[in-house]
Amino acid sequence: MSRTPITHLPPLDPASLLTADRRRRELAHVAAHEVDVLVIGGGITGVGVALDAATRGLSVALVEQGDLANGTSRWSSKLIHGGLRYLAKGSPGVAWESAFERSVVAQRMAPHLVHPLAQVVPDYDDDRRIARLALLGQKAGDMLRAAAGTPVSLLPRARHVDVDTATRLVPGLRRDGLRGASVGWDCQLIDDARLVIAVARTAAAYGARILTRVRVDAVDGLTGQVQVTDTLDGGRHTLAATTVVNATGVWADSFDDSIELLPSLGTHVVVPTALVGAGRGSLTVPVPDTIGRFVISLPQPGGISYVGLTDHESGTTDYAQPPVPAQDVEWILEVLSTALERPVTPVDAIGSFAGVRPLVRAIGDGDSADISRKHLVRRSGRMITVTGGKLTTFRRMAQDVVDLLTETPCRTRDIGLVGAGPAEAHSGVPDVLVRRYGNEAAAVWALGESDPHLRRPIVPGAAYLGVEAAFGIAAELAMTVDDVVSRRTRLSLVTADRATAMAQVAGLLEESPSLTPLAGATLEAV
Repeated sequence: MSRTPITHLPPLDPASLLTADRRRRELAHVAAHEVDVLVIGGGITGVGVALDAATRGLSVALVEQGDLANGTSRWSSKLIHGGLRYLAKGSPGVAWESAFERSVVAQRMAPHLVHPLAQVVPDYDDDRRIARLALLGQKAGDMLRAAAGTPVSLLPRARHVDVDTATRLVPGLRRDGLRGASVGWDCQLIDDARLVIAVARTAAAYGARILTRVRVDAVDGLTGQVQVTDTLDGGRHTLAATTVVNATGVWADSFDDSIELLPSLGTHVVVPTALVGAGRGSLTVPVPDTIGRFVISLPQPGGISYVGLTDHESGTTDYAQPPVPAQDVEWILEVLSTALERPVTPVDAIGSFAGVRPLVRAIGDGDSADISRKHLVRRSGRMITVTGGKLTTFRRMAQDVVDLLTETPCRTRDIGLVGAGPAEAHSGVPDVLVRRYGNEAAAVWALGESDPHLRRPIVPGAAYLGVEAAFGIAAELAMTVDDVVSRRTRLSLVTADRATAMAQVAGLLEESPSLTPLAGATLEAV
């Protein structure tokens, strides 16, 4: 692990603030000037490439046809994980890469967005091999953790715990035959879409031009010319770049027909955390007749948990917002319920979501569960395609791309994302804001000083506040109410909250004068 000091941006660095007006001006600039790197795709891989290239001194523009984190990057399990599953599947290289990158993200790039989570595998009389094998795997994961430089103060060592400890971590555990649990530790993201936005803003602070609502109509990989349409005003432009990076994930074969993708569907179910436990640990239930596959409950703020996930070939072409198969919901909850005192059924679900992974198929691959999660980087003419991989390893994927473009060393191991730097103590700032915005939380909270209604929950009982909607518009390039409800917050994941959230956010943004000063500062400084 690098010992180089981390470079942090000051809180609310004006150069990091993304607004609609800045987007308009920067699109005009890019249309008139060739850039070194033009990235297509505003998911975690694309913004990661933009950050890496910009911090090495290259001129960078990123185009995204929708919003930031509009596709697969917002449908993950919200884990920055150590790759234990890949070790179990006989892919030690992929496991090591995951463990190392987890350490970089959790300790250096985004410690404010990551926190440790106990993963609890129950130990029952009817098959004690499960917990024993899980503990062996978790101890192997400990060796990767130590080798990657992640301290036990962040991720404690795996151990077997007694019944009392197991039920304190997951009070909903079935007690009949319970002998304790195997407990390992991994890292959980407060939110995957928030990570994407933080990377994009950091890239912007280093000079990258982040251009959403720009659709790519055609790419000439030989000349580096890209035909685009501004979907806000209908304007058409020809953008020129020395190198075009195709970072469109599951859509990558639309621009590069030399690769073959097997889209894999991962489904999660949203349930009240009270049905699973108190949210102190993640109930981790092995999938019968498999190696290294689990159904996992992941507690979230606001008293909800995401439970997932499936891994099978996708039957949809709607990759941005795939429909959730009813059989996936039933299967996930059935597996989870084998370890619960009170079974959870589809009637208990309060929401669900699915995402499509861009797995790269090679000769001899079986179904999607067997395909390696190693990423692919392929260069042809002036275009580089990067796809596959995982959320956890986005930084390494970006490094591999930019290493092809410059001999300047990669800097991203030593760059903190917006919000990651030291924070001054501020009384009264809610902890949930600190977990989402780090040292910018006080500035987000301050948006409610003149508008106290912004400090109330957008939806009663939910864990998102009006100031977050205001900040999304003022500084994070949210341009529609849906951008706020679906990606700057995750209120849309609870089905019953979506309509209320849409109406409330629309009202907040119409009434709040707090947007003007922050946006004004952006225009003056950028």
